[in-house]
Amino acid sequence: MKILIAGNMGYVGPAVVRHLRATHPNAILHGFDNAYFAHCLTGSVTLPERALDEQFYGDVRTLSADRLSGYDAVVELAAISNDPMGNQFEAVTFDINQGCVVSIAKAAAAAGVKNFVFASSCSVYGIAAGGPRSETDPLNPITAYAKSKIGAEGELSALDTDMVITSLRFATACGMSDRLRLDLVLNDFVACSLSQGEITVLSDGSPWRPLIDVADMARAIDWAATRSADNGGQYLAINAGSNDRNYQVRDLAKAVSEAVPGTKVSINLDAPADSRSYQVCFDLYKSLAPNHQPQVNLKQSIENLIEGLTRMNFKDAQFRNSELMRLKVLQGHISQNRLNMALEWQS
Repeated sequence: MKILIAGNMGYVGPAVVRHLRATHPNAILHGFDNAYFAHCLTGSVTLPERALDEQFYGDVRTLSADRLSGYDAVVELAAISNDPMGNQFEAVTFDINQGCVVSIAKAAAAAGVKNFVFASSCSVYGIAAGGPRSETDPLNPITAYAKSKIGAEGELSALDTDMVITSLRFATACGMSDRLRLDLVLNDFVACSLSQGEITVLSDGSPWRPLIDVADMARAIDWAATRSADNGGQYLAINAGSNDRNYQVRDLAKAVSEAVPGTKVSINLDAPADSRSYQVCFDLYKSLAPNHQPQVNLKQSIENLIEGLTRMNFKDAQFRNSELMRLKVLQGHISQNRLNMALEWQS
């Protein structure tokens, strides 16, 4: 088996590479990345790419069928990966998260790739009151990031190909990584607890978030990269996570404060309602991928983050202005004229 992981040098990629190498020791694993965040290593004593057979560098916007020839599966992780970046780089977000994804899928199909895996998001449900959302429920994306994800899904579903395509609508990512991000709710709370001794919840704490650890995202990707069409269909958009990992934000803050004794939790009970609230139903994923279900619970994700940040000697109370925030990394590249506003490297 030969697998290409596009966008492998971000937050999720190291976990995917580690998992695939462990579960498919004889597979040929290649990475392809633009290296925006290659330098953002967090506590790792070896490069995560060491587990690959080869690492390629380049812009996913240039990937063509000849570069994809010979692969059994292509995993598309490359993306402008959250709402703040999507807001600042809206045109690029649609270009990379939607247009580029569809172009790569078409090129992969033309090259004879058997499986294509797209990292989508449960954020496509947007404002979703009234119980957990399943795959057949209406979509209501409210940000450029979410709109780009569902736009890509729509175009992927319309492709006329024998390639098995899976859009994994991931719950909100969390957990320790060799390239840690702190612009994610649980990761942010742990960082605040360790560096400030206080977690400030800007909302009233009631919004719902489904969570999935990066290690469990890797398990889902493993399943999608190897599934057959008789397990879910030629094209499948599926929520990836677990029903018991839907949490209200205040419960996440409480869990972190219990793991780090002495942490104070402040909740803004007078805050306006946060529209980004949704619970998600993961029954379909449980039925189709029983051997790839999430294994890392909330307590373990928090403990792993505490251990990892402690190993890094993390104490930065101003971490939201640091390179642990993906938007800050891109802004730094641009300010030093390394990237232009289209997020292309400058020679």
